[in-house]
Amino acid sequence: MIARYIIIIWLPFSILFASLDSTVNKKKNPKHAFLFSAIPGMGQVYNGKWIKSALILGFEVTSYLAWRENTKRYNEYENNNYPLKRHRYLEKRNKFAWWIGIIYVYSMIDAVVDAHLYSFDQLMDSPLKQTANEEIDYEK
Repeated sequence: MIARYIIIIWLPFSILFASLDSTVNKKKNPKHAFLFSAIPGMGQVYNGKWIKSALILGFEVTSYLAWRENTKRYNEYENNNYPLKRHRYLEKRNKFAWWIGIIYVYSMIDAVVDAHLYSFDQLMDSPLKQTANEEIDYEK
């Protein structure tokens, strides 16, 4: 119960700080992206990827709700008339638990990689700096 209140209070502040930090800097710090990604989708907010953040958060919430529903059906199987056998709800519960973890780890990796590649387009558009008398040794 306390975790719910912490998330409700911390979520708006983390979105605010992530969006402020993303508008000020031309480069992104991968360490900050990793720390923001402790909450699914916040690393993507830090990098300015709003649609990707919404998708990750939606997938995470959907997986959690499916996990919770299958856990409830598995635990209350004897009291209700469910269409599947009991072990199927256990399998489905475990499958969604794996999805929760996979999406969480993916969002962390994605946030760090996006932070590393944030200034890539600007770097590729900038001209190469080379002096006129300098020879390029391609054999190195």
